[in-house]
Amino acid sequence: QVQLVESGGGLVQPGGSLRLSCAASGSILSINAMGWYRQAPGKQRELVAVITRSGRTTYADIVKGRFIASRDNAKNTMYLEMASLKPEDTAVYLCNAAIIVSGGSRYYNEYWGQGTQVTVSS
Repeated sequence: QVQLVESGGGLVQPGGSLRLSCAASGSILSINAMGWYRQAPGKQRELVAVITRSGRTTYADIVKGRFIASRDNAKNTMYLEMASLKPEDTAVYLCNAAIIVSGGSRYYNEYWGQGTQVTVSS
């Protein structure tokens, strides 16, 4: 099976920075696009950033210029560098990945992590 595990969340003051990680493990043959999403209490889940296998990134307008997504394909790990954090960035951050599993379907399936809490508050 495949697991996605996020880490790096926590409490940070407005204007501060955090670095999130998402590590994929299991019988992985290939990972295509990976993405960061977030969900605040009472709100719908929203896309934060997507990064392709080649490293091409797309960001939500609300985080452009503040967040940077990257990945290490050799480690099956994706990162999110967050700077100039605002209270409205407070949410559970989840990672998502399209993965082909060894011994499974030859098509990419979507997997989700459990999320890591980011709280921006003074």
